[in-house]
Amino acid sequence: WLSVSFLIRVITIRERFEKCLALGNKFNDNIPRPREEGVRSIEEYIEQLEEKKMHLRLDVDVQKLETEKLRKGKNKAEKDLDSLKIDYKKLRLSMKTAGLGKTSE
Repeated sequence: WLSVSFLIRVITIRERFEKCLALGNKFNDNIPRPREEGVRSIEEYIEQLEEKKMHLRLDVDVQKLETEKLRKGKNKAEKDLDSLKIDYKKLRLSMKTAGLGKTSE
């Protein structure tokens, strides 16, 4: 019920595994291990990135505060403009009812 090719592959893999065990468990000698100075430089780089991230967050917070301040100022200016428009319309209506503002010929 098992194919011959499958059994041959299993036996071959088992033989390779046993050879590796006999050589002292050196399964992946061809994979380079990180050197300690490389690991240290990566750790320093990560610390620098975290510090930069913190500064960027602070910059974003400052920009948000400035944006909110400008938005409030804009809203106040628009409110003041609307109030001036209403006052101007009232003044024009008062002048019209009083008969002022007409040119004399």
